[in-house]
Amino acid sequence: MMGQRIIGLYLARRYLTAMLGTFGLCAILIFMIDFVEVLRQSGKHGSVPATTLIWLTLLRLPAYTELLLAFAVQVGAIAALLMLNRRSELAVMRAAGMSVWQFLRPAVIVALLLGTFAITVYNPVAAAARAEAERLFSQVFGRESNFMQSQANGAWLRQEGADGSTVVNARAALKRGMELIDVSMFQYDKSGAFIERVDGSRALLEDGYWRVENATVARVGQAPERYASFLVSTYLSPERVRDALGTAISISFWELPGIIEATEKAGLSASRFRIQYELLMSRPLLLLAMVLMGATVSLRSFRSGKIQMMVVYGMVGGFGFLLLSEVSRQIGVAGLVSPTVAVWVPVGIAILLTLTVLLHQEDG
Repeated sequence: MMGQRIIGLYLARRYLTAMLGTFGLCAILIFMIDFVEVLRQSGKHGSVPATTLIWLTLLRLPAYTELLLAFAVQVGAIAALLMLNRRSELAVMRAAGMSVWQFLRPAVIVALLLGTFAITVYNPVAAAARAEAERLFSQVFGRESNFMQSQANGAWLRQEGADGSTVVNARAALKRGMELIDVSMFQYDKSGAFIERVDGSRALLEDGYWRVENATVARVGQAPERYASFLVSTYLSPERVRDALGTAISISFWELPGIIEATEKAGLSASRFRIQYELLMSRPLLLLAMVLMGATVSLRSFRSGKIQMMVVYGMVGGFGFLLLSEVSRQIGVAGLVSPTVAVWVPVGIAILLTLTVLLHQEDG
């Protein structure tokens, strides 16, 4: 038992080192690519201190690297198993009576722990860093970042308020949806009859209402009226739904349940937030699936040949699975299937398929 524990710790260290090493290399490459993009933006908007550009790139880095965690885990698992195989350590373990499930167990545990750490610690840090990066980007380069999903004529949403429903159109949004730029609001009463149209240069979300600045209010059969400030009621609150109009990846895992609840109460669609929440919840099992997928192409002996082709097949399979997961996610966002089905079905299929392949390889 002591010997198996020592071997397990040794394997876990090898797996963790390979996965974190792959993740670190990906982070360095992403940092360099994004830093070039930030430099390009700096060239368009005048001189910006190098320290500010580096800090901005570092703030954007966690959100980008979070998306590549599954790929890093797969590549790390493949690299660790290939190294063990090349040094004949796997052959020695097999000769000692260890099955594939025993020397994959440490990799599975490491993947589950990494997935749990990613959703409970790394994701909140990445969300906070991204929000700060968005603020700094707008401040440094002097332009508004559009965090709403825009169409050619701006972004649209429908909300409910104490006076009835309101359809809102805005060219852009700042502060993760709490500030709208070049806004138009079409107000309807509780029976659905049109009341008025409100146009303004800016709208700020406050407690129970939008404050529209430099507003022009047009009502049926009346001349337009101008107001320095005009209030439009809403059930959206700054504390609970400040991210309701922003990107889902800018929201921390711990904030998502409250935002989903408040967004639905405000009469908005919460499908993308539910999808994001399910994606985060499924991350430990996603990493488990990537480990098993890597194992299916890394256990063949080097003497049998074609190990390089097997690794290529494994990488292609990993990209294919991630692509399938993204397609399924978009189907869920569109409302064609429930968020639970859209997220968990691809992960479940991947785990079952990889387990089937491993059983066939090891037990015939």
